[in-house]
Amino acid sequence: MSPAPTASGETETDLSSLRGSFIVLGVTGGIAAYKAVELCRRLVDAGAHVAPVLTHAATRFVGTATFDALSSEKVQTELFSASEPIPHTRLGQSADLVLVAPATARLIGTYAAGISSDLLGATLLATTAPVCLAPAMHTEMWRHPAVQENLATLRRRGVLVVEPESGRLAGGDVGEGRLAGPDQILSAVAAALSRRGDLAGLRVVVSAGGTREALDPVRYLSNRSSGKQGYALAEVAAARGASVTLVTTVQRPVPPGVEVVAVESAEQLREAMLDAAKAADVVIMAAAVADFRPKAPAATKLKRRDGLPELILEPTPDVLAELARTRPEGQTLVGFAAETEDPLGNGARKLREKGVDLLVVNDVSRTDAGFGAEDNEVTILYAAGQVTVPLSPKATIASAVLDAVLARRAGDATRG
Repeated sequence: MSPAPTASGETETDLSSLRGSFIVLGVTGGIAAYKAVELCRRLVDAGAHVAPVLTHAATRFVGTATFDALSSEKVQTELFSASEPIPHTRLGQSADLVLVAPATARLIGTYAAGISSDLLGATLLATTAPVCLAPAMHTEMWRHPAVQENLATLRRRGVLVVEPESGRLAGGDVGEGRLAGPDQILSAVAAALSRRGDLAGLRVVVSAGGTREALDPVRYLSNRSSGKQGYALAEVAAARGASVTLVTTVQRPVPPGVEVVAVESAEQLREAMLDAAKAADVVIMAAAVADFRPKAPAATKLKRRDGLPELILEPTPDVLAELARTRPEGQTLVGFAAETEDPLGNGARKLREKGVDLLVVNDVSRTDAGFGAEDNEVTILYAAGQVTVPLSPKATIASAVLDAVLARRAGDATRG
């Protein structure tokens, strides 16, 4: 199941934050350049002013006349133009966001190195607006250490990267490197523009991933959590102006502007969360913390020849409950509940028992949402009611959760 289709057959993505925004759409020379035509049309349909900038290599794949017909202003390709002496300065200063889709390995490398050899490169260096890159290339190029190091550099500088998908590539190959789908790219752009700065001044702590509880030095008990929802929460919170700390058990590309604390076990996560939460305004426990762990992990690898081991479990610390007991005044605490039966009933019970402000409930028995999926469908519970967010990309879910946090904090301030 995917987001509900519109009359035209497209899936619904909340693009309201694009209305009135000035977006520079950079297109580089890869076969996926033809997909930028659809992105351009949908950005304009959403109310954005779109200024396309094509590299010379891009024009080998798509024509400028197509973008001229669909965009808000004519395509520009030249750094030196008779009609506009310094186009990169105007574009860079006017932009609310710069989107490059597709972003080739060459563009990623020159941008990371600060090289402005063409109009798009100069525009990227001339803007202080958010920048979103949607890479597309063959699998071997995507996995090359130089490309990954360049991306890591750009992420550290605050660039948002919409990672490519696995699928059919040029020449009939199949693998990683296929341009992300238009809904995923547009969702990321909308999240970056959504209520820019409304979390400014807030310190947000997010946990992500499933904990690992050692059986022996080689094996562990864990769960199916990928950490994608926690990372989306951290990324969207940072894009909306918050100072974000992410406590995570999984290694994924670091969201722009986010401080990461790596942990593994429930006890390590407990220590890191209690420490980070001391100075936090908002704490979001999206991690899937193991409820049980081996009471006495083996000191050496368990061998089959030694027979079936006796596994005795003990409860792990209840991190969410401890965060609720120790939280400072004014802190907003959000919990998550991954359920396989009666999600709302079990969620309501957890909301009462844990003493949290908001509880995000999702049904992880589904294959199209929750653990490991790109999308999620949740119900946000609070004392006075609930809000259901239909099946959507996890960045959209993150925005809805953060909206609920702000609504809760505004209500607390009113009552105070």
